[in-house]
Amino acid sequence: MTPIQKYRRDWTANIRGDVLAGIVVALALIPEAIGFSVIAGVDPKVGLFASFAIACVSAVVGGRPGMISAATAATAVVMVSLVRDHGLHYLFAATILMGLIQLLAGFLKIGRLMRFVSRSVITGFVNALAILIFMAQLPELIGVPVETYPMIAVGLAIIYLFPRLTKAVPSPLVAIAVLTLFAWWSGMDLRTVGDLGELPSGLPVFTLPAVPLTLETLQIILPYSLTLATVGLLESLLTAQIVDDMTDTPSNKSQECLGQGTSNIASALIGGMGGCAMIGQSVINVSSGGRGRLSTFVAGAFLLFLILVLDDLVRIIPMAALVAVMIMVSIGTFSWRSILDLRTNPRSSSVVMLATVATVVTTHDLAMGVLVGVLLSGVFFAGKVAQLVSVGEVIDEATGRITFVVEGQIFFASSEVFLAAFDFDTPARDVVIDLTHAHFWDITSIGALDKAVLKFRKAGARVEVIGLNEASATLVERFALHDKAGARVATLH
Repeated sequence: MTPIQKYRRDWTANIRGDVLAGIVVALALIPEAIGFSVIAGVDPKVGLFASFAIACVSAVVGGRPGMISAATAATAVVMVSLVRDHGLHYLFAATILMGLIQLLAGFLKIGRLMRFVSRSVITGFVNALAILIFMAQLPELIGVPVETYPMIAVGLAIIYLFPRLTKAVPSPLVAIAVLTLFAWWSGMDLRTVGDLGELPSGLPVFTLPAVPLTLETLQIILPYSLTLATVGLLESLLTAQIVDDMTDTPSNKSQECLGQGTSNIASALIGGMGGCAMIGQSVINVSSGGRGRLSTFVAGAFLLFLILVLDDLVRIIPMAALVAVMIMVSIGTFSWRSILDLRTNPRSSSVVMLATVATVVTTHDLAMGVLVGVLLSGVFFAGKVAQLVSVGEVIDEATGRITFVVEGQIFFASSEVFLAAFDFDTPARDVVIDLTHAHFWDITSIGALDKAVLKFRKAGARVEVIGLNEASATLVERFALHDKAGARVATLH
């Protein structure tokens, strides 16, 4: 299948499912976008227009069909001080620069770095996000009219039981429609979408940031733009990986970087804030039958239609209905299997997963949680590799020469194990260090080889180092001291 055929399939292979799923996502995006606007300290229309632009543009140029991108809390929290100290137009300028940085990341194929994120980190990220999604619903569960709780219960019942009757219509859409009609008919005193803030009354317009094009402006927005770009790409690439797993289909991570950059620039140019992929809405989309680019585009386009044309209807949607949908997302997102796997998985994997969850939930910073998880994974991996180093002894009875046969990867974490494996008290006058089955990676490992050779020499032995592969020999020639002092190095080709 050619790229053009695949792209066409992403738009047309699942039209009915994508349209219905996109409608569900659009309804769920409204309170999220308004809420994130409040977090960032901007007018609700800034978040709503951003969600429209980011969803529609990323649907066209993104690398992960079926993934939903819009205004998010992860980016909103970064914007607070910028808006407070410098104003809204500096936010637009920072968002454009954020998009340019993400475009650069796409051209540099930064998406390939996802291969260094372990499964334990991804599981921890997913579980932490599920917890955060549920915690975000707590304001709608505390200090609200008592009728809210049975409404949420009914909404959850519809979401989970309706698919047993038919899957022709997404059950979250049915739940929102039924609860909205019942709340309107009964006149129940419930919090509604209209209580969150004023909806826009007109179409977005093309807007250039009204900021001076000076070095001072760049110095103000660059730190924010770098943080926004990093957080946005990190959450987007992890969400893309999760959607890959849910749909058993691949995605182009570098193309997704380009899609995120383009959509954020488009958002800023119509007066929107920066955003990224949303795992909660992506799960809603996939769970509701959305698979292609059309579902993402419909989510953005129908969101604009809702707030401009059906605004009177949108205002009466009870928050209880949307809370029920988000609780479903939280339950569906959490990897319940990971709790059982704590008993059977390697302890290091469990520690990485739990540390990722704890960091994200404590700091509400997804990037920090993933960073902690990746660092721990690296430390544990280095520790495992370090233990795979072995040094055997072969003694030639006729000549009394002893050969130390080294196997494994010698680097900063295994250098100490490498040194400790030698018997420096050997009475042999001729010592051979055979490195045919070893590889030296850094100057720390070369320093360890130096120490080994010089210790044998200090004990009065003649030392020969043989079997270095070409890469290791290059490091020895550049950085080793023992070779300059007279040891003979043989290189195997």
